[in-house]
Amino acid sequence: MPTILGQNQYGKAENRVVKITRDGATHHIKDLNVSVALSGDMDEVHYSGSNANVLPTDTTKNTVFAFAKEHGIESAEQFGIHLARHFVTSQEPIKTARIRIEEYAWERIEASDANSQFIGADEVKHSFVRKGQETRLTQITYDGSSWEVVSGLKDLVVMNSTNSEFWGYVKDKYTTLQEAYDRILATQVAARWRFNWTDDEQKMPNWEKSYEQVKKHMLQAFAETYSLSLQQTLYQMGSRVINNRGEIDEIRFSLPNKHHFLVDLEPFGLKNDNEVYYAADRPYGLIEATILRDGCEPRIPVDLTNL
Repeated sequence: MPTILGQNQYGKAENRVVKITRDGATHHIKDLNVSVALSGDMDEVHYSGSNANVLPTDTTKNTVFAFAKEHGIESAEQFGIHLARHFVTSQEPIKTARIRIEEYAWERIEASDANSQFIGADEVKHSFVRKGQETRLTQITYDGSSWEVVSGLKDLVVMNSTNSEFWGYVKDKYTTLQEAYDRILATQVAARWRFNWTDDEQKMPNWEKSYEQVKKHMLQAFAETYSLSLQQTLYQMGSRVINNRGEIDEIRFSLPNKHHFLVDLEPFGLKNDNEVYYAADRPYGLIEATILRDGCEPRIPVDLTNL
């Protein structure tokens, strides 16, 4: 039975581009997931395999990153308009360009009043927490005489757009990673903390206040730590909680390193001065550790998914 080609399109989906605009010490983030779909005179590539009218999908990916540098990202809408216009007007076979964009919003982490005398106001203008934020968790165990309360959160996404380095690590013949002296540090925090309350109703913590304070101390430690490793940042986050919240004896973190790699724009004649990044989702480094009050024994499971 004869067949004919119907509606079709092609392109590069889910290009994760992060644009950092540096206004002195104040940084602004645009974090987009851009999908490009192109259609037009594409019959022959389907019928005979001729690529004469095909703009490679890799080229559409490169265009997204190059435009982030050349045009900036004023808004998702404006960025999409620039891209769509470019593809249709620069390639005669392309008749229609569809640009779909998801934007991930970030808001700034506030500095702690206690540390304001040690850090300048400008120094926290590079620390962000993803809007939408976290899922709150708790597990209650009761054996008829005493209680164990372990609370926590997951999916709290945070980012420092500077004040992070990674260098001086072990190198062998398989090492290709370049040392970094100014990098994005981002992670998706999963944390559990164990209360030392057991059964005294009069000494029961204010659970709502405790949760908000734990989260505040974690975020402030993340923002205020000049990081030489994600492990160092993790330890500072846990120590800040233990030192400021007497009702908590133990906190465990699982921190995936949400890698952001500088895009090589030199093939397009553009210099990438720590502005345009590719946000990789996998594989990723996974940093995990427990921070304890001195003298306490760990009781939170190593695998937080089993809590």
